[in-house]
Amino acid sequence: MTKTIVVTSLIDAAPDVVWREVGTTRLLQFITSPLIRFKPVEPKVWPEVWGEGEYLCSMQLFGFLPIGRQVIDISFPPPDGDTRYVRDNGRSASIKRWDHWISISPEGEGTRYEDRLDLDAGWRTPVVAAFAKAFYTNRQSRWRKLAAHGFRYEEAA
Repeated sequence: MTKTIVVTSLIDAAPDVVWREVGTTRLLQFITSPLIRFKPVEPKVWPEVWGEGEYLCSMQLFGFLPIGRQVIDISFPPPDGDTRYVRDNGRSASIKRWDHWISISPEGEGTRYEDRLDLDAGWRTPVVAAFAKAFYTNRQSRWRKLAAHGFRYEEAA
């Protein structure tokens, strides 16, 4: 059973700034807080900037409740006009498909940011989809907050 989730926001920052930030592992930790905390397993330490390839991580709900491991499989598909993409074609033991596309494109003086997720978690799909919707809504709220603080992470925390 496959389900698609789409969440879109306008971020008050130039697309080049959003693109620079989306490539950092620091951003992942900031925008996924407080719902999920990701910890690197392989490699043991993440690079400052994502490269293409697979990253195994453990996940903790609310920073303390273990919820398993996931492969984050990063690629950078070719742009389509002014729209740039990051893809995480991830998976875990309980989620067969976690195909997450981030699109970044100019809109007015800011950036249109979209999370699109195609997921298949078998019989768990409806529950995982509901959580994913809340997760991506929280992520985008944290993005907007970070942009409002000029990408000064300590002030936005």
